[in-house]
Amino acid sequence: MTEHLNIAGNTIAYDVSGQGPLVVLAHGIGDSRHSYRFLAPALVAQGYRVANVDIRGCGDSGLGWDGYSRTDIAGDLVAVVRHLGGPAVIIGQSISGGAATIAAATAPDVIAGVVELAPFTRAQSFDVGGLLRVKRYRAGYTQLAKVLVAGSLTGWKKYLDLAMPIKPADWEAELGRIDSKMREPGRMKALQAMCKANPADAGAQLANVTCPVLVVMGSADPDWADPRAEGEKVVADLPRGLGELAVIEGAGHYPHVQTPDEVLALALPFLARTLTRA
Repeated sequence: MTEHLNIAGNTIAYDVSGQGPLVVLAHGIGDSRHSYRFLAPALVAQGYRVANVDIRGCGDSGLGWDGYSRTDIAGDLVAVVRHLGGPAVIIGQSISGGAATIAAATAPDVIAGVVELAPFTRAQSFDVGGLLRVKRYRAGYTQLAKVLVAGSLTGWKKYLDLAMPIKPADWEAELGRIDSKMREPGRMKALQAMCKANPADAGAQLANVTCPVLVVMGSADPDWADPRAEGEKVVADLPRGLGELAVIEGAGHYPHVQTPDEVLALALPFLARTLTRA
């Protein structure tokens, strides 16, 4: 059942299932809480209360927000945790990985840990060498440029094809759902605004995080020429001993969709350790 939280006159949609310690799921740009359709029920079955959130501008959440930065999204996620009663671990993918970092740094009383899936948590430099060397990275960059500049839905779907090199069994139906949602007035504008949002605000907060962080990268992620190196940099910018990195071979930018069993196997020990301590 979809619930709505009012924030500054707008709404954040989410659903809650299960009983136990709280885990909040937050997806990436141009997506919705449906991207956690495999991971959410698996976490519930393991004894967690799972809040699956549509971040601002996406899914069933409202449009017309004043901003779409990671700091903005972090404020929404903290509001959800406080509304439901923390502490919580946030599992955030892509832009929401960066937002989860900010949430942890700014609300340590309610955020007990963070799992970042393929996160954009650091300011990105233009990697000319990577574009020349790595076909996967070059192709993904090209399609995202079409989305950013022209709002191309075709470009977005071609990017998704690259970003999920092995598709789940329901991918055709899921792509149709994404296509339909992104045709709603205002949804592409929100996606473009998130594309333009600089991850520097999240990177600036890495040193202020005080809870454990698990970074999960896919080796075939087209968003970086070297996904492992990006994950290592995120961990290195955290206070010593707080971060750990796992790389799932063959996974793209959506490991929770493409390899949910592997993500669950990584997340469960982290959740048990982190939420028990909280």
